Amino acid sequence: NELKIILYICYNIIEYDNGEKNMKEKIYVIKNQDSFELEDIFECGQCFRWIKQEDDSYTGVAMGKVINVKQEGNKIYLDNTTKEDFDNIWYDYFDLGRDYESMVNTLKVMDEHLEKATEFGEGIRILKQDGWEMLISFIISANNRIPMIQRAINNLSKNFGTYIGEYKNQEYYAFPTPQQLNKATIEEIRACSTGFRDKYIKSTAQIVNDENIDVLEYRKLPTAECLKELLKFNGVGPKVADCIALFGMQKYDTFPVDVWVKRVMQEFYVEEDLSLTKIRKFGIEKFGDLAGFAQQYLFYYAREFGIGR
Repeated sequence: NELKIILYICYNIIEYDNGEKNMKEKIYVIKNQDSFELEDIFECGQCFRWIKQEDDSYTGVAMGKVINVKQEGNKIYLDNTTKEDFDNIWYDYFDLGRDYESMVNTLKVMDEHLEKATEFGEGIRILKQDGWEMLISFIISANNRIPMIQRAINNLSKNFGTYIGEYKNQEYYAFPTPQQLNKATIEEIRACSTGFRDKYIKSTAQIVNDENIDVLEYRKLPTAECLKELLKFNGVGPKVADCIALFGMQKYDTFPVDVWVKRVMQEFYVEEDLSLTKIRKFGIEKFGDLAGFAQQYLFYYAREFGIGR
Protein backbone atom coordinates (compact mmCIF):
# COMPACT_ATOMS: atom_id res chain seq x y z
CA ASN A 1 0.00 0.00 0.00
CA GLU A 2 2.86 2.39 0.79
CA LEU A 3 4.35 1.82 -2.66
CA LYS A 4 1.00 2.83 -4.12
CA ILE A 5 1.42 6.24 -2.51
CA ILE A 6 5.04 7.07 -3.26
CA LEU A 7 8.40 5.77 -4.31
CA TYR A 8 11.39 7.45 -2.74
CA ILE A 9 14.98 7.30 -3.86
CA CYS A 10 18.05 8.28 -1.88
CA TYR A 11 21.17 9.19 -3.77
CA ASN A 12 24.49 10.95 -3.34
CA ILE A 13 25.30 14.16 -5.12
CA ILE A 14 28.82 15.50 -5.52
CA GLU A 15 29.41 19.15 -4.68
CA TYR A 16 32.66 21.07 -4.90
CA ASP A 17 33.54 23.66 -2.27
CA ASN A 18 36.82 25.52 -2.93
CA GLY A 19 38.12 22.54 -4.83
CA GLU A 20 37.12 20.05 -2.13
CA LYS A 21 34.81 17.24 -3.20
CA ASN A 22 31.93 16.58 -0.81
CA MET A 23 29.38 13.80 -1.02
CA LYS A 24 25.96 15.08 -0.03
CA GLU A 25 22.94 12.91 0.50
CA LYS A 26 19.68 14.06 -1.06
CA ILE A 27 16.29 12.49 -1.43
CA TYR A 28 13.54 12.85 -3.92
CA VAL A 29 10.04 11.46 -3.83
CA ILE A 30 8.37 10.30 -7.03
CA LYS A 31 4.61 10.79 -6.80
CA ASN A 32 2.07 8.69 -8.57
CA GLN A 33 -0.90 10.67 -7.33
CA ASP A 34 -1.92 14.32 -7.23
CA SER A 35 -2.35 14.76 -3.48
CA PHE A 36 0.99 16.43 -2.78
CA GLU A 37 1.33 20.04 -3.88
CA LEU A 38 3.66 22.30 -1.92
CA GLU A 39 1.57 25.46 -2.15
CA ASP A 40 -1.58 23.63 -1.06
CA ILE A 41 0.19 22.04 1.90
CA PHE A 42 2.09 25.05 3.20
CA GLU A 43 -0.39 27.82 2.39
CA CYS A 44 -3.60 26.22 3.68
CA GLY A 45 -3.25 27.67 7.19
CA GLN A 46 -2.05 24.62 9.09
CA CYS A 47 1.63 25.55 9.63
CA PHE A 48 3.69 28.67 10.30
CA ARG A 49 7.37 27.79 9.93
CA TRP A 50 7.49 26.97 6.23
CA ILE A 51 8.67 29.90 4.13
CA LYS A 52 8.47 30.09 0.35
CA GLN A 53 11.82 30.75 -1.37
CA GLU A 54 12.64 32.59 -4.58
CA ASP A 55 12.84 29.29 -6.50
CA ASP A 56 9.31 28.35 -5.30
CA SER A 57 10.69 25.76 -2.89
CA TYR A 58 9.82 25.89 0.81
CA THR A 59 12.26 25.84 3.71
CA GLY A 60 10.85 24.77 7.02
CA VAL A 61 11.77 24.01 10.62
CA ALA A 62 10.06 20.99 12.12
CA MET A 63 10.94 18.29 14.63
CA GLY A 64 14.18 20.10 15.44
CA LYS A 65 15.35 19.89 11.81
CA VAL A 66 15.71 22.29 8.89
CA ILE A 67 14.60 20.95 5.53
CA ASN A 68 13.99 22.36 2.08
CA VAL A 69 11.29 20.89 -0.17
CA LYS A 70 11.10 21.60 -3.88
CA GLN A 71 8.71 20.30 -6.51
CA GLU A 72 9.53 19.65 -10.15
CA GLY A 73 6.85 17.83 -12.06
CA ASN A 74 6.11 14.59 -10.30
CA LYS A 75 9.27 14.77 -8.21
CA ILE A 76 9.51 16.22 -4.71
CA TYR A 77 13.10 16.99 -3.72
CA LEU A 78 14.02 16.99 -0.04
CA ASP A 79 17.26 18.82 0.71
CA ASN A 80 19.31 18.99 3.92
CA THR A 81 18.09 15.63 5.14
CA THR A 82 18.97 11.94 5.05
CA LYS A 83 17.25 8.69 4.18
CA GLU A 84 17.20 7.85 7.89
CA ASP A 85 15.38 11.07 8.73
CA PHE A 86 13.01 10.53 5.83
CA ASP A 87 12.10 7.08 7.16
CA ASN A 88 11.89 8.15 10.81
CA ILE A 89 10.52 11.69 10.55
CA TRP A 90 9.36 13.01 7.18
CA TYR A 91 7.41 10.01 5.92
CA ASP A 92 5.12 10.33 8.95
CA TYR A 93 5.26 14.14 9.13
CA PHE A 94 3.96 14.50 5.56
CA ASP A 95 1.38 11.75 6.19
CA LEU A 96 2.71 9.83 3.20
CA GLY A 97 1.19 6.54 4.30
CA ARG A 98 -2.38 7.80 3.85
CA ASP A 99 -4.23 7.22 0.61
CA TYR A 100 -5.51 10.75 0.04
CA GLU A 101 -6.89 9.85 -3.36
CA SER A 102 -9.39 7.40 -1.85
CA MET A 103 -10.24 9.81 0.97
CA VAL A 104 -10.90 12.68 -1.46
CA ASN A 105 -13.09 10.39 -3.55
CA THR A 106 -15.15 9.72 -0.40
CA LEU A 107 -15.50 13.43 0.37
CA LYS A 108 -16.20 14.72 -3.13
CA VAL A 109 -19.30 12.57 -3.63
CA MET A 110 -20.91 14.04 -0.50
CA ASP A 111 -21.99 17.19 -2.33
CA GLU A 112 -21.06 19.58 -5.15
CA HIS A 113 -19.41 22.07 -2.77
CA LEU A 114 -16.94 19.54 -1.41
CA GLU A 115 -16.34 18.33 -4.93
CA LYS A 116 -15.19 21.82 -5.94
CA ALA A 117 -13.22 22.35 -2.72
CA THR A 118 -11.32 19.07 -3.00
CA GLU A 119 -10.55 19.68 -6.66
CA PHE A 120 -9.14 23.11 -5.84
CA GLY A 121 -7.06 21.92 -2.87
CA GLU A 122 -6.32 18.42 -4.09
CA GLY A 123 -2.65 18.75 -3.14
CA ILE A 124 -3.31 19.27 0.59
CA ARG A 125 -1.88 16.86 3.12
CA ILE A 126 -2.50 17.48 6.81
CA LEU A 127 0.92 17.53 8.42
CA LYS A 128 1.53 15.57 11.61
CA GLN A 129 3.04 18.39 13.61
CA ASP A 130 4.37 18.56 17.17
CA GLY A 131 1.57 18.95 19.71
CA TRP A 132 3.46 21.29 22.04
CA GLU A 133 4.46 23.61 19.20
CA MET A 134 0.88 23.63 17.92
CA LEU A 135 -0.42 24.47 21.40
CA ILE A 136 1.66 27.65 21.60
CA SER A 137 1.38 28.46 17.88
CA PHE A 138 -2.41 28.48 17.87
CA ILE A 139 -2.54 30.48 21.11
CA ILE A 140 -0.51 33.04 19.16
CA SER A 141 -2.84 32.70 16.16
CA ALA A 142 -5.92 34.02 17.99
CA ASN A 143 -7.09 37.24 16.28
CA ASN A 144 -3.79 37.47 14.46
CA ARG A 145 -2.52 37.58 10.87
CA ILE A 146 -0.24 34.87 9.47
CA PRO A 147 2.84 37.11 8.94
CA MET A 148 2.59 38.25 12.57
CA ILE A 149 2.14 34.67 13.79
CA GLN A 150 5.23 33.60 11.85
CA ARG A 151 7.23 36.51 13.23
CA ALA A 152 6.26 35.74 16.83
CA ILE A 153 7.06 32.03 16.50
CA ASN A 154 10.42 32.72 14.88
CA ASN A 155 11.28 35.28 17.55
CA LEU A 156 10.42 32.85 20.34
CA SER A 157 12.52 30.17 18.67
CA LYS A 158 15.51 32.43 18.11
CA ASN A 159 15.44 33.82 21.65
CA PHE A 160 14.64 30.68 23.62
CA GLY A 161 14.99 27.63 21.37
CA THR A 162 18.00 25.45 20.61
CA TYR A 163 20.25 26.48 17.73
CA ILE A 164 19.96 23.93 14.92
CA GLY A 165 22.48 25.27 12.44
CA GLU A 166 22.88 27.23 9.26
CA TYR A 167 21.25 26.47 5.94
CA LYS A 168 21.97 28.59 2.87
CA ASN A 169 23.49 31.39 4.95
CA GLN A 170 20.60 31.61 7.39
CA GLU A 171 20.55 30.49 11.01
CA TYR A 172 17.71 28.32 12.28
CA TYR A 173 16.42 27.52 15.75
CA ALA A 174 14.13 24.80 17.06
CA PHE A 175 10.86 25.72 18.72
CA PRO A 176 11.53 26.16 22.45
CA THR A 177 10.65 23.34 24.81
CA PRO A 178 8.31 24.00 27.75
CA GLN A 179 11.37 24.16 30.00
CA GLN A 180 13.12 26.70 27.77
CA LEU A 181 10.03 28.85 27.33
CA ASN A 182 9.21 28.75 31.03
CA LYS A 183 12.50 30.52 31.78
CA ALA A 184 11.32 33.57 29.83
CA THR A 185 9.51 36.38 31.57
CA ILE A 186 6.22 37.78 30.33
CA GLU A 187 8.10 40.90 29.25
CA GLU A 188 10.60 38.85 27.24
CA ILE A 189 7.78 36.91 25.59
CA ARG A 190 5.96 40.16 24.76
CA ALA A 191 9.16 41.47 23.15
CA CYS A 192 8.84 38.62 20.63
CA SER A 193 5.79 40.33 19.08
CA THR A 194 3.25 38.08 20.79
CA GLY A 195 0.99 40.95 21.86
CA PHE A 196 -1.67 40.31 24.47
CA ARG A 197 -1.01 36.56 24.21
CA ASP A 198 2.21 36.90 26.24
CA LYS A 199 0.53 36.03 29.53
CA TYR A 200 -1.22 33.01 27.99
CA ILE A 201 2.07 31.68 26.61
CA LYS A 202 3.84 32.17 29.93
CA SER A 203 0.99 30.56 31.87
CA THR A 204 0.88 27.54 29.53
CA ALA A 205 4.65 27.01 29.60
CA GLN A 206 4.68 27.29 33.38
CA ILE A 207 1.84 24.80 33.89
CA VAL A 208 3.29 22.25 31.44
CA ASN A 209 6.74 22.61 32.99
CA ASP A 210 5.75 22.68 36.68
CA GLU A 211 3.23 19.85 36.41
CA ASN A 212 5.51 17.83 34.13
CA ILE A 213 2.77 17.46 31.52
CA ASP A 214 3.58 15.56 28.34
CA VAL A 215 1.29 17.25 25.85
CA LEU A 216 1.98 14.51 23.29
CA GLU A 217 0.14 12.07 25.56
CA TYR A 218 -3.08 13.89 24.61
CA ARG A 219 -2.88 12.10 21.25
CA LYS A 220 -3.79 8.87 23.02
CA LEU A 221 -6.99 10.31 24.46
CA PRO A 222 -10.39 10.20 22.77
CA THR A 223 -11.07 13.45 20.93
CA ALA A 224 -13.49 14.82 23.53
CA GLU A 225 -11.00 14.16 26.36
CA CYS A 226 -8.14 15.66 24.34
CA LEU A 227 -10.15 18.86 23.77
CA LYS A 228 -11.13 18.97 27.45
CA GLU A 229 -7.45 18.94 28.48
CA LEU A 230 -6.49 21.59 25.90
CA LEU A 231 -9.28 23.92 27.04
CA LYS A 232 -7.73 24.04 30.52
CA PHE A 233 -4.93 26.28 29.23
CA ASN A 234 -5.39 30.05 29.27
CA GLY A 235 -5.84 31.44 25.78
CA VAL A 236 -7.26 28.20 24.38
CA GLY A 237 -10.89 28.52 23.32
CA PRO A 238 -12.97 26.01 21.33
CA LYS A 239 -11.64 26.99 17.88
CA VAL A 240 -8.00 27.06 19.01
CA ALA A 241 -8.43 23.72 20.81
CA ASP A 242 -9.87 22.16 17.64
CA CYS A 243 -6.90 23.44 15.59
CA ILE A 244 -4.37 22.06 18.08
CA ALA A 245 -6.20 18.74 18.18
CA LEU A 246 -6.36 18.51 14.39
CA PHE A 247 -2.84 19.62 13.49
CA GLY A 248 -0.92 18.53 16.59
CA MET A 249 -2.85 15.57 17.97
CA GLN A 250 -4.15 13.94 14.75
CA LYS A 251 -7.78 14.22 15.83
CA TYR A 252 -9.35 14.17 12.39
CA ASP A 253 -12.92 14.17 13.65
CA THR A 254 -12.65 17.80 14.80
CA PHE A 255 -14.04 20.73 12.83
CA PRO A 256 -12.41 24.10 13.68
CA VAL A 257 -14.68 27.04 12.82
CA ASP A 258 -13.00 30.37 12.13
CA VAL A 259 -14.31 33.30 10.12
CA TRP A 260 -13.63 31.62 6.74
CA VAL A 261 -15.18 28.30 7.72
CA LYS A 262 -18.17 30.16 9.13
CA ARG A 263 -18.59 32.02 5.84
CA VAL A 264 -18.31 28.96 3.63
CA MET A 265 -20.65 26.94 5.84
CA GLN A 266 -23.23 29.75 5.80
CA GLU A 267 -22.85 30.09 2.06
CA PHE A 268 -23.33 26.38 1.31
CA TYR A 269 -24.75 24.48 4.25
CA VAL A 270 -26.38 26.34 7.18
CA GLU A 271 -28.51 29.35 8.08
CA GLU A 272 -26.72 32.67 8.56
CA ASP A 273 -27.73 33.07 12.20
CA LEU A 274 -26.39 29.67 13.29
CA SER A 275 -23.86 29.90 16.15
CA LEU A 276 -20.24 28.77 15.80
CA THR A 277 -20.95 25.88 18.17
CA LYS A 278 -23.85 24.68 16.05
CA ILE A 279 -21.87 25.08 12.82
CA ARG A 280 -19.11 22.95 14.36
CA LYS A 281 -21.65 20.31 15.42
CA PHE A 282 -23.18 20.30 11.94
CA GLY A 283 -19.73 19.83 10.35
CA ILE A 284 -18.79 16.94 12.62
CA GLU A 285 -22.12 15.20 12.09
CA LYS A 286 -22.06 15.68 8.31
CA PHE A 287 -18.43 14.76 7.63
CA GLY A 288 -17.83 12.28 10.47
CA ASP A 289 -14.32 10.88 10.88
CA LEU A 290 -13.17 12.98 7.90
CA ALA A 291 -14.44 16.27 9.37
CA GLY A 292 -10.93 17.70 9.86
CA PHE A 293 -9.99 16.99 6.26
CA ALA A 294 -13.26 18.45 4.98
CA GLN A 295 -12.61 21.57 7.07
CA GLN A 296 -9.20 22.09 5.48
CA TYR A 297 -10.50 21.80 1.93
CA LEU A 298 -13.44 24.12 2.66
CA PHE A 299 -11.29 26.64 4.56
CA TYR A 300 -8.66 26.82 1.80
CA TYR A 301 -11.33 27.09 -0.90
CA ALA A 302 -13.25 29.82 0.94
CA ARG A 303 -10.18 31.91 1.75
CA GLU A 304 -8.66 31.76 -1.74
CA PHE A 305 -11.93 32.67 -3.47
CA GLY A 306 -13.25 35.07 -0.82
CA ILE A 307 -16.46 33.09 -0.40
CA GLY A 308 -19.05 34.73 1.83
CA ARG A 309 -17.44 38.16 1.87
